[in-house]
Amino acid sequence: MLALVNSERDKAGCGPLTTNAKLTKAAQDHSQDMADHKNMSHTGSDGSSMSDRLARAGYSFRSAGENVAAGYGTPESVMAGWMASPGHKANILNCGFKELGVGLAQPGNYWTQDFGS
Repeated sequence: MLALVNSERDKAGCGPLTTNAKLTKAAQDHSQDMADHKNMSHTGSDGSSMSDRLARAGYSFRSAGENVAAGYGTPESVMAGWMASPGHKANILNCGFKELGVGLAQPGNYWTQDFGS
């Protein structure tokens, strides 16, 4: 997923993202929460926002963004879906973001990308 994101960023003239363990934890926990509750949303089952979840994972940020999706079977397919959506694409191509965490949970292929700087 990181390579796919960085390929799109490179085409747009943005620097590459690096993986961040705290963002990855926040993304994975949110993906698992969505899968457990069969609910794709930026709001967690406990009412948490992305900012709440990043703070819970210990990630301090100046700026952050989140993409979520469900049902896509491969990283390539979910990236195609996100790149076809203006809001999701804007997160991927936000040159201000420097780090990425990705989560994927079953059942249902619930995906989360958490971006930060």
